[in-house]
Amino acid sequence: MSEQYASRRAVTAMVSVIALATGMGMAAPAIAQDSNEDVAASEPRAIGGNEIIVTARRREESLQDTPVAISAFSAEMLAQRQVESTQDLEKITPNLQFKPAGQLSGNTAATVVFIRGIGQLDPTAAVDPGVGIYLDEVYLGRAVGGAIDFGDIADVQVLRGPQGTLFGRNTIGGAVLVRTREPDLGEWNGRARLRTGTDDLYEGFAALNIPLGEIMAARVSGGFRKRDGYVRRIFDGRRLGNDDTYSFGGSIKVEPSSDFSLVIRGDYNKRDENGAPFVFAGINEQAPVPAIVSVAAGCPGATIPFAPVAPGDPRFGAPNVPQIDDTRCANDFWELGNYTNGGTAPVRSTSEVWGLSATAIANVTENFTFKSITAYRSTKSRGVRDADNTPFEILTTDLTTDSNQFSQELQAQFSWDTVNAILGGYYFREETFERASVPLSFPPSPPVIGRLLAGGPGTRDLQLSRLTTDSLAAFGEVTVKPMYGLEVSGGLRYTTDRKTYRGTVLNLSPSTLPDPDPLPTEAIPDGGPLFIFPTPNRATFSAVTGSASVQYRWNSAISTYVSYSRSFKSGGFNTRYNAPPPGFVPVPFDEEKVESYEVGAKLDFGDVRLNLAAFRANYDDIQLIFRQGVVPLLFNAGKARMQGIEAEFSYRPAWGLILDAGLSTLDDEILSVTEVPGATATIAPGDELPLTPSFQGNFGIAYPFALSEQLELTPRFEGSYTSSLTFITGSVPEIEQDAYFLGNASLTLRDSRAGWKLSAGVQNLFDKRYLIQGNASLGTLGYAEKIYARARNWYAQVSYEF
Repeated sequence: MSEQYASRRAVTAMVSVIALATGMGMAAPAIAQDSNEDVAASEPRAIGGNEIIVTARRREESLQDTPVAISAFSAEMLAQRQVESTQDLEKITPNLQFKPAGQLSGNTAATVVFIRGIGQLDPTAAVDPGVGIYLDEVYLGRAVGGAIDFGDIADVQVLRGPQGTLFGRNTIGGAVLVRTREPDLGEWNGRARLRTGTDDLYEGFAALNIPLGEIMAARVSGGFRKRDGYVRRIFDGRRLGNDDTYSFGGSIKVEPSSDFSLVIRGDYNKRDENGAPFVFAGINEQAPVPAIVSVAAGCPGATIPFAPVAPGDPRFGAPNVPQIDDTRCANDFWELGNYTNGGTAPVRSTSEVWGLSATAIANVTENFTFKSITAYRSTKSRGVRDADNTPFEILTTDLTTDSNQFSQELQAQFSWDTVNAILGGYYFREETFERASVPLSFPPSPPVIGRLLAGGPGTRDLQLSRLTTDSLAAFGEVTVKPMYGLEVSGGLRYTTDRKTYRGTVLNLSPSTLPDPDPLPTEAIPDGGPLFIFPTPNRATFSAVTGSASVQYRWNSAISTYVSYSRSFKSGGFNTRYNAPPPGFVPVPFDEEKVESYEVGAKLDFGDVRLNLAAFRANYDDIQLIFRQGVVPLLFNAGKARMQGIEAEFSYRPAWGLILDAGLSTLDDEILSVTEVPGATATIAPGDELPLTPSFQGNFGIAYPFALSEQLELTPRFEGSYTSSLTFITGSVPEIEQDAYFLGNASLTLRDSRAGWKLSAGVQNLFDKRYLIQGNASLGTLGYAEKIYARARNWYAQVSYEF
């Protein structure tokens, strides 16, 4: 109750600040332009003389003129703040959580992204993400594609709050927009960097701009990153959490006139790594599966109640594993430390992602622009994880995904003196094949228990899923400036998603059996082994979403706004089963919805920029994880409310200091959880939703010292604070992270004439041990696992630009 009360006080204070800003706007002639001047047409001053341009409303405009909560970063800003990939953005962005190695995936590139407490934990193909990630305006449908290294980029924008009108499906939490650099016409330019550091880090990147006549240019780039893992596996000495990645990019721009341009882009990224750096977090010694494997291994005093073990046998009794230091016992003595793993499964993490896109822009008339964005993307990945991180066969997951998507977006943009409008259509098709192989010591049937007691293997769940998504949308938004300083916007979007799922789901016993060839085609009622009928299952999800805002610019320095937005995330079908579901048909889940209300103020006084936002969101029909036996399934069974405040501050005085800061609060409350017959909820009213820290704060401070006319030395320090958070629904103390503070420091020597830079830095300066991922199933399977961030590490880098 105290945190909720504090949050309400903070929201009240936020509204007061906005009201004060409004008063300043009306009463500060020293900073305001003359009241008779057309302020709406003027451009706000920018920090350091550089105006920040954003595209949150699908057109280029000043950050300070956009009634949306946005964090915007240029490539230079990201480099200065040691942000190297999308996963680092959470250190400098209010109310953003961006985690690697999504639960159940085993793949370090499978991202889990939450904004303002809304996202999606499950990165598998059957579930859509809650935060949309866009690369050059192309939506990335798979979680693995969201792990983007910042190579040859122009800027990154994080849009907080639902973006269902202009960005569409699966942006109920917000959107992350990554823009790469376009080729520059008529000039040669390029840049390169080499880096080395702790754990045998070797990293390189280069980009080159090539003019091809007066109307055409090309840009090519490539990079690599190699680094040893930081979690050692005792079984084979394998280093988990290593980096081994290559990336390439290329683009061609054709601009025969100022009224037409065409940009064709391609990107490729490949990772081949040892496996996600999970370590043991805990075991429930009274859970069935740890007791089964312990009895089978000969653990003294371990008991199970499953045949063929019978009453009178000393191994018979309620599931229990004694807390003794014996390697035959699956208990908490397998806790080996933050960076040591006791597993034996053949873990690995690989991905191959590539894409092509073409963006054409035609200025048909002075007031009408037509835009087309066509794209194709391919994502292949495999993640093998030893969930229990012990030598026992409690649970291993082997997830392979092959996904291909095509998208086409058309926009008609209109612009007059007092009216801007956009009309558009969007088509998206994705085809995915997913193979999940899950060895485990379950179910506790006599044949399985007997084989385990004889030293044999357990069973293996095999789940082959073919999933197709067809999505169509039409959208439009109009922005009107009816009077001096006032702007009113409103938009609607109609989306229909058609999901198709066809599954081949069975259990193989023993687990060493190969995948059947040919695959069985009959379900259990027809005399076959399949848990569900292998016929296509279809569902359609349609919704009208929208947004509205009113913005008032009081003068060139201050604007305020209020906004409303509504968005949805598609439903689908559960694909994981360890036993037949009711009727031998897959269990569906419906879409979830968010309505958000926001007030904000944007202030720019030249040297100082301060952007503020306060929000409240109603989150309905939440896709929550329930468990049926050992299997996690999604059901629409929750309602919640989120509210909070956000602030971002920059200070760039003429004497050279560079100061950036941000903070956010988040108060989440689960209002209700609906019972699901035959399933066990993993969360209850009063629990925290995952990845919803109540407070986040960050700052960066630097000062450039002029050593000569061309040499400049800049020390910089970055700090970020995150309050306590959980990684899954429900309370599992073994994988909860207490509040922590991180510090990074760097020193850069730059030659402004020659174009070279030398830099060195330390990340995790104070050597903080903190979690970046966690997962658990303590009820039946009885395991918990977690990932710690890399310990303190250093780097040194040389770069050159011309």
